[in-house]
Amino acid sequence: MISRLPPFKFLNRIAQQRSIKFKNFHSSRHVHQPLDESPHRTISFLNQSMLTALRRNLSLEALHLFRKQLQWGFAGNIDQVTVAIVLKACCGDSKLGCQIHAFAISSGFICHVTVPNSLMNMYCKAGLFDRALAVFENLNNPDVVSWNTVLSGFKRSDDAFKFACRMNFTGVAFDAVTCTTVLSFCSDREGFIIGFQMHSRILKCGLDCEVFVGNALISMYSRCCRLLEARRVFDELRSKDLVSLNAMLSGYAQEGDSGLEAILVFLEMLREGMKLDHVSCTGAISACGHEKELELGRQIHSLVVKIGYDTHVKVCNVLISTYSKCEEIKDAKLVFESITDRNVVSWTTMISISEEDATSLFNEMRRDGIYPNDVTFVGLIHDISMKNPVEEGQTIHGVCIKTSFLSELNVSNSLITMYAKFESMMDSMKVFEELKYREIISWNSLISGYDQNGLWQEALQTFLLALMECQPNEFTFGSVLSSIASAEAISMRHGQRCHSHILKLGLNTNPIVSSALLDMYAKRGSIGESLGVFSETPVKNQVAWTAIISAHARHGDYEAVMNSFKEMEGGGTKPDSITFLVVLTACGRKGMVDTGYHLFNSMVKDHLIEPSPEHYSSMVDMLGRAGRLKEAEEFVGQIPGGAGLSVLQSLLGACRIHGNVDMAKRLAAALIEMEPMESGSYVLMSNLYAEKGEWEKVAKIRKGMRERGVRKEIGFSWVDAGDADDDSMRLHGFSSDDKSHPKALEIYRMAVSLGLEMKFLEEERRREKVFAAL
Repeated sequence: MISRLPPFKFLNRIAQQRSIKFKNFHSSRHVHQPLDESPHRTISFLNQSMLTALRRNLSLEALHLFRKQLQWGFAGNIDQVTVAIVLKACCGDSKLGCQIHAFAISSGFICHVTVPNSLMNMYCKAGLFDRALAVFENLNNPDVVSWNTVLSGFKRSDDAFKFACRMNFTGVAFDAVTCTTVLSFCSDREGFIIGFQMHSRILKCGLDCEVFVGNALISMYSRCCRLLEARRVFDELRSKDLVSLNAMLSGYAQEGDSGLEAILVFLEMLREGMKLDHVSCTGAISACGHEKELELGRQIHSLVVKIGYDTHVKVCNVLISTYSKCEEIKDAKLVFESITDRNVVSWTTMISISEEDATSLFNEMRRDGIYPNDVTFVGLIHDISMKNPVEEGQTIHGVCIKTSFLSELNVSNSLITMYAKFESMMDSMKVFEELKYREIISWNSLISGYDQNGLWQEALQTFLLALMECQPNEFTFGSVLSSIASAEAISMRHGQRCHSHILKLGLNTNPIVSSALLDMYAKRGSIGESLGVFSETPVKNQVAWTAIISAHARHGDYEAVMNSFKEMEGGGTKPDSITFLVVLTACGRKGMVDTGYHLFNSMVKDHLIEPSPEHYSSMVDMLGRAGRLKEAEEFVGQIPGGAGLSVLQSLLGACRIHGNVDMAKRLAAALIEMEPMESGSYVLMSNLYAEKGEWEKVAKIRKGMRERGVRKEIGFSWVDAGDADDDSMRLHGFSSDDKSHPKALEIYRMAVSLGLEMKFLEEERRREKVFAAL
């Protein structure tokens, strides 16, 4: 409690200074002119005059009336209600409020519970919650208003819930304000449990008939993503106001996949003739963005203009976002340019959708006097990552350091991702190491960066370190399983360990995780495990089907590839470009050229998928394998951006198989010009000449390789020969005639034994066929 504070001269001086700025000072004669003429007016008249001033938003006038009363020496005309009113007039001004606090103590009005309640409210609005709590703790008999005032001042939900429990244990009956205040803190899983219990108490106490309590319940359930419960409360409301409809509309709009329901609520509002406000407009427009309903969005935009909300900055911000989601960037820019009072959200939204102009917009924003927030930097860093200008990224990194935004975790995570896309994992690691605290998103950014840059062992090592600090989520497993799938040198037992961890966490039904698991097992040769994961996937989406089709293709089961593809289409799941690429590759390896042509045409005409260079490459490989080299060469000419190294090498290999020397020469010349140090082209031409018996040309090619310093890459294989403990991440790699392993002699003996057994089995099968023929 504050007992000694500056004299009331300070209050007089502040009031005079603020009165100079007040535009409606002339209205004071309507408020306190009778008081000037007759200072002996009653307490009730003074209180009524001050309340009248507050209702007109003339807080300075209310303070002026109070000051006059003290100047005239009529302190007897002041009671606890007067003090409560003047505290309200402070409007969160802590200096004025502290002086009123001192006056309340010296005058004895602090003993009336109304005054401490107003004091606590003032301190909460001034951001001095500790002082409000100190006032509360000194109360002998706090009433429900006292409890509610302090409850509303908490910042953290945990503290608010503890205080509400204390209130309950003390025996204070919850009223409607208590319930709505507690519900406002419920937003996560724990909050949902508290909110659900509060809902039960509301029903028990009969407070569900209060419309604002129902509105608070709808908002709580919406925040906790429990839209069915929110809708049930909404339908059970006896009377609905604009807040009720807005709460339901916003709940649907924020969910993302309930845009249609949001639009239906908005149409209901229109049918009932409800007067719309900016919340209604933003909810409906946002829903159109989620559903990509451009035309309906334009109609609502017209309605917004008609009812006068087209200049409202929040409405305009949502309009920009909606037009960008519908890929109408030009309209989004027009809305942005029409905003007269752009805020940080306006600029941030525009920066996030303007990859080419992101940096210039950011600079313009700063010139406009708008200070960026962490979301601004996240959007800007993402745009720079897409354009890949390293210098710009480093500049923004410097700005983040200078403006202290590097302490914001989401900004640091974005920088880790940005440097990973720049293929600068050293810089990503440096940002990561400078983090004061790390959450799973930070670890995910680093693991994903290593995976994308082909540093798969580093990705696995980082994952193992992350397990010591925090619990992994679906994105963590998605990245690390991708690394295990891609790295031949990592034991598959690490993948099996990940699978066990996934089962413990209950993430095995997550589509991201199940697809990554399926792909990992398929790439590492465990088709049975892939099929097991696929069968356990509850919702077989496009990614799951593509993964299992790819698994069959890798194992040469082309019949299963085509059956799965047909089953996928028959079940109503549309294949995407990756699915078609997998199936086309399988057709090429099986020699099903006609089927491949049919699928390629179906992809373009029926599914409206634009062929990528990879699709053309697959068709070239398929035609080359079938010996239709001229058609393959025609497809090479159709590849957008020109044929790559792998395509030309594939066609060159087909030329070797089918003996087309002329085409092979053209392709070899193109390949050597493209990659003069790549050994594959030389080797393929050398083998082609060798098969034709042209040994002089073979010698010439090999001499050219020696002169240029081109060395043939040695082919490696890997074998998993031990337990996957934490220190043995690598498999043993070996090449032809390799004797580097300490047990090389035993390995060669086993290889000879296996070879003999294979020959014996082959001879047995040959004999069985002979006997069957007889």
